[in-house]
This record gives sequence, C-alpha cells and structure tokens, in this order.
Amino acid sequence: MVLSALVLAEGDKPSVLLPATADLIWGTLSFVILLVFFSKYVLPTARKLANERADKIEGGLRRAEAAQAEAERLLEQYREALAEARTEAAAIRNAAQADRAHIIEEARAEAVAAATEISQRAHEQIASEQAQVMSGLKREVGEIAVDLAGRIVGEVLADDARARAAVDRFIADLERSAAEAGH
Repeated sequence: MVLSALVLAEGDKPSVLLPATADLIWGTLSFVILLVFFSKYVLPTARKLANERADKIEGGLRRAEAAQAEAERLLEQYREALAEARTEAAAIRNAAQADRAHIIEEARAEAVAAATEISQRAHEQIASEQAQVMSGLKREVGEIAVDLAGRIVGEVLADDARARAAVDRFIADLERSAAEAGH
C-alpha cells in the first residue's frame, strides 16, 4: 500500500524508484524460481564439491603430516645409526690400537728371545771352538814338550804314557796359574 500511495501521489506517471507492478511480480516469481532451482540443484552440488575439496585438503594435510612424521622418524633413526656407527668405529679403532700394541709387544718379546738365543748359541759355539782350540793347543804343546824333553833326554818319549801324564799336569798347572793371575 505504501507503494501504491507513492505511485498515486505523483499521478499517472510511473515512478522512477518503483518498477511496474507486473514487472515486480514477474521479477519476484523469477527470483523465487531461481532460488528454488539453485537451492535444489546447484547448492547441494556446490556443497558436495566443497566438502570433497575440504576432505582432499584435510587428507592431503594428514598425509603431509604423516610423511613429515615419517621423515622425522627416519631422520632420528639415521642419526641413531650414525651415532652407533661412530661409536662402533671408535671401538674398532681402539681395539686395533690395542691389537697393534699387543703385536708390537709380542714382536719385541720374540726379538729379545731370538737375540738371547742367538747370543747363547754364539757363546756356546765360541766356548766349543775355544775348547777345541785349547784341546788342539794342548795336544800340540804336549807333543812339542815331549819332543823337546826327548831331545833333552836323548830318548824318544812319544809313546810313553807317563810322559803324557806329566805334560798334562804341567799344562793344568799353567792354566791354574793363568786363571789365578786373571782374577
């Protein structure tokens, strides 16, 4: 009624502010039809698409969070494995150093034992050679003494056992005198 009062107040002239009644009815009816059509067909489809897109986004976020958590877990495992490998490498290095020291000590002990053995054999060989030389020297000195005594006496004393015993006693006395003089 207010509208019609405005329209009548100005006379038969149509109002610039208010459309014609038929246009208003047809416009309202078209708007209601479009609103019903939109709410019946377009809005549910749009809601469905929006929900699907939201689900995809949320699923993608969950997958990204899960992937990030998995990556962090793998990174932590990698760090633990790296720390374990470093610890193991240090243990291996320490064991190798201990083995090296043990091997060096064994080699030194073997070298000392070998040197002692070689020295002992050399001393034994020297003593053996000295005994042989002394024995040969005694025999030669004895032969020279017997020969010299035989020349002095004028008889051959080489076959006489008493002469040999006398020569051996003489050499033993000389050795004792030399030993006492050396000390």
